[in-house]
Amino acid sequence: MSASQTPPVSPSFAAPATRVLVLFGGRSGEHPISCITAKSVLGAIDRTRYEVIPVGITQRGRWVLLDDSLSDVVIGEDGLPSVRDNGTEVILPLAMGSNELRVVRGNQVESVGTVDVVFPLVHGPFGEDGTLQGLLDLADLHYVGPGVFASAAGMDKHFMKVVLAGNDIPVTPFVTVQPGQWPAHREEIVAAVAQLGYPAFVKPARAGSSLGISRITGPDQLDEAMAYAHKHDPKVLIEVGIEGREIECAVLGGRDGGPSRASYPGEIAVSNTQDHAFYDFEAKYLDSEAVALSCPADLPQDVAERVRDIAVRTFDALGCEGLSRVDSFVLADGSIVVNEINTMPGFTPVSMYPRMWERTGLSYSELVTELIELALARPSGLR
Repeated sequence: MSASQTPPVSPSFAAPATRVLVLFGGRSGEHPISCITAKSVLGAIDRTRYEVIPVGITQRGRWVLLDDSLSDVVIGEDGLPSVRDNGTEVILPLAMGSNELRVVRGNQVESVGTVDVVFPLVHGPFGEDGTLQGLLDLADLHYVGPGVFASAAGMDKHFMKVVLAGNDIPVTPFVTVQPGQWPAHREEIVAAVAQLGYPAFVKPARAGSSLGISRITGPDQLDEAMAYAHKHDPKVLIEVGIEGREIECAVLGGRDGGPSRASYPGEIAVSNTQDHAFYDFEAKYLDSEAVALSCPADLPQDVAERVRDIAVRTFDALGCEGLSRVDSFVLADGSIVVNEINTMPGFTPVSMYPRMWERTGLSYSELVTELIELALARPSGLR
């Protein structure tokens, strides 16, 4: 199957007893987005095929067992949701071959029953950066999405670029500022950024949802941009601004040994440019009228196919599994440069990843089912 073909929905139905642990929340700044995503997935998952166990991770890292209504997901003064500590504590399986989930309530330890697969909807550090995936591998549990290395490399934009460049995939030119280098080596870094050219983007190396990103047009803005990025990560990436169209592409892992699959490419238009100089956090999640998705993107057919091909190549180069979204720039001459990969993209019904698959022929509910089935079909542990 080529990247241009629409993926089939799995024809085989899981047994009704298949139990899915939907995991969300987490310690990163993307905690609220994870909660919104989880509510969407819980509403879309096929209850005739799967029994759901909702588990939330509080902002302090406590795993709590939740009811299906998510009554312990509360709305804060900022209008954003978060997981409340309800006094329970979830314990994962501690031995290979045991997939029994337990919960501590007060002085009592109770069995919640077995878990067949985990759907981790945790964005950002301590969620999609390989740490959670390593924990699930240690617990010998099946889970949706890429494994440890792909998650870690995909999350760290510096190492992502190293891997992709090593596979002859074009990436945007960049400078990495390691923890502790700023301001000790400020002059060298300013000179390196001048070599890149302006405008430039200063971003946390290991954050998502456009958190901590600044667009700068000169060296006088670098101090403020670095301070903003450092609020989210001690490691910072500075990239040259690319004159091109930003095109996104959703990728699904292959089924039954088949190749990875790409959706139609999509293009985001930020309409309120006065408030959003680029596709930032507010435009993505808080200002629904600021952006519009064009999918399939208005591209020549050959360019659209090359976008899909490079998205699949990026997915495969990092050894991804399950799902990822690849963001690229299409330049005026038709060449393509990869900007980044997101190994656990936003997954609400209005997020770009499911919307692109919907335009390609796979509904939100069908996409959730396909991801669960892909996770169940692959072995746990080393693969």
